[in-house]
Amino acid sequence: MRHDSLADCFSSIKNAEKVGKDVCYTPMSKLIKNVLEVMKNSGYIKDFEVEGRKFKVKLNHRINDCNAIKPRFSFKKDELEKWEKRYLPAAGFGILIVTTPKGVMTHEKAKEMGEGGKLLGYVY
Repeated sequence: MRHDSLADCFSSIKNAEKVGKDVCYTPMSKLIKNVLEVMKNSGYIKDFEVEGRKFKVKLNHRINDCNAIKPRFSFKKDELEKWEKRYLPAAGFGILIVTTPKGVMTHEKAKEMGEGGKLLGYVY
């Protein structure tokens, strides 16, 4: 029984990357669609499309690690550096995926816009 579909999405992508597959299937939801869009815009996946009741994700073998952040910690606009140090291996390497009142985006874009919100996951 699935409880956290975002964590299931990240784990299926990570497992497919580890074994060298070009395609993987993830659960479908609006949140996952937005997260996949951010990953696509950042260059971590090639593309994704709806296939039945799942997303078919085309991988480009750039992901070393990705995972959901639980619990979904809240952050203020000036606290992002603390979370970068905790979840990313080095400065300027990888992205935190966050949700703000303006939508799902990378931590860098949230810094630019001066937005606070909640942490969803990380990719590097």
